[in-house]
Amino acid sequence: MQLIMLQLRDLPTNDTLQKFAQRYPQADVSAIATFLHLLRVATDLSTALDDCLSRHGLLQGRWWVLILLMRETSLTSVPSALANKAGVTRATMTGLIDGLERDGLVERIFDPEDRRRVTIKLTDKGQSKLDEVMPDYYSRLRQCMAGVDEDSRAQLQTMLGLIDTGIPEFTKA
Repeated sequence: MQLIMLQLRDLPTNDTLQKFAQRYPQADVSAIATFLHLLRVATDLSTALDDCLSRHGLLQGRWWVLILLMRETSLTSVPSALANKAGVTRATMTGLIDGLERDGLVERIFDPEDRRRVTIKLTDKGQSKLDEVMPDYYSRLRQCMAGVDEDSRAQLQTMLGLIDTGIPEFTKA
């Protein structure tokens, strides 16, 4: 199954949402407006991140694997841990690792006693790629967040945490 993400460019007006609320009494107009705005901003941020990374020949999935490896003191991890931390399946992680290995950004280190056990290591070339990408990423991120002061950032993080705790209600059967 391929996931296709639509980007709603035309957010509904308050009048439109009120019309929907008349038909569907469960509708909370301010919650809907806030949710759609948040979803739109998140989509735009993801697209902007893709644009930034593509300038350096990377996609988000591959970049996150490199970041996850760099976070480790040993610059290594096992594929299952990487998959869990990245929130992808093991099969998806295998594909990401395959591409990164092909480009020399990571290497697989097989356990000499059991070749089924493998560790993934960030290579010098992988670290160099991050050293190329991260200054650009951090500069763009700083510019993106420049209009949000420290107190507002803390409030936003708190609010996002509250929304995150409500997600299970959205997804339960």
